[in-house]
Amino acid sequence: MRFFRDYNRSAAVRYAHKWAYGRNPRFYDYENLGGDCTNFASQCIYAGCGVMNFTPTYGWYYIDADQKAPAWTGVPYLWNFLTRSGPSIGPVGQPCQMEDLRPGDIVQLSFRDGVFQHTPVVVSVGWPVTPDNVLVAAHSYDADNRPLATYTYQEIRFLHIIGTMRP
Repeated sequence: MRFFRDYNRSAAVRYAHKWAYGRNPRFYDYENLGGDCTNFASQCIYAGCGVMNFTPTYGWYYIDADQKAPAWTGVPYLWNFLTRSGPSIGPVGQPCQMEDLRPGDIVQLSFRDGVFQHTPVVVSVGWPVTPDNVLVAAHSYDADNRPLATYTYQEIRFLHIIGTMRP
C-alpha cells in the first residue's frame, strides 16, 4: 500500500457545487431515512480521491442503496474511517483546528447530547478564518456557500483530508 497526497480538492469542491441542491442519480437519496448529509460528503470526498475501501463493515464504499459501508452514510462512522490509525485503502483525514481547514475538508456538527449529526463539506475558506468565512455545502438542509456561522450547534469538529492510501 502506498500513501499519496493526491486528494483533488478542486474536484471535491466542483462536485459539491454541482450537487448541493440536487441528487446524483448514481447514489440513493437517504434524506427520508435519517438524512443525506454524510452520503453527500462521502460523494464529494470520493470525487476528490477516486478510491473506495470495500472492507466489509469497516470500509468506506457505496455499491447501491443496500450495499454500502456504515462510514459512507453515518456521521460518526465516516469520522472513524477517515481518522483510522492502521493503513488501509481510501482517503485519510486528521482532526484539525478551524484555521487549518481547506476546501474539500469536512466539518461535523452536534446539535444535541454531544452526538454529531451533520457533515457539511468545506467549499471555501476566507481570511481571516472565522465561522463567517468558512463556507460549506451540504445535503439535509441543502446548502451551497453557506457560512458556518449560520448554523446553531452545541459542538463542532473539523477534519482535514491529508491524502489517499492506494493499493
